Amino acid sequence: MRKLLFATILISLAVSCKKDTEYIYEVDPVTVRKDDNLKSVEKTTVEFISIAYADVFGQTISQNQLGQLSLLYLSFGDKRLIEDMLIKNMFNSQSIQLPSEETMRADVTAFVNSIYLKLFNRLPNELEAFTLKKKISDNTSIMPDMVYYSMMTSDEYRFY
Repeated sequence: MRKLLFATILISLAVSCKKDTEYIYEVDPVTVRKDDNLKSVEKTTVEFISIAYADVFGQTISQNQLGQLSLLYLSFGDKRLIEDMLIKNMFNSQSIQLPSEETMRADVTAFVNSIYLKLFNRLPNELEAFTLKKKISDNTSIMPDMVYYSMMTSDEYRFY
């Protein structure tokens, strides 16, 4: 009986001791680099107002208007809210200088590239260009002022 038990244990050990199969996964090499578009210098109050005014109206702001808007900007605690209100107020004017809807829809790629260059001082990356072009093409209710507004109230617009 002992011999049978001992033989059974030896056979079970011999059968159960198999070498594990080693799996090797190959991965393509990926180069990771720092994003060059990171902006770290925030625009001052005067710079933000002047640049936003020039982007919307296509001309420089007068000293009187700049002084009044700067005072309003500095007297308010929530900078994001006042920036949003300033930009909304600019878009309510009749003298804004933005591309028409026909111009935007005639060449969406050129529109997207030009708005990125104008507002962010760079070309869009592939994902940004694809996403914005798709949104404009798929939704006929999107107007140029909506695109400008969304980009001018973004974090990237606040920085150099």
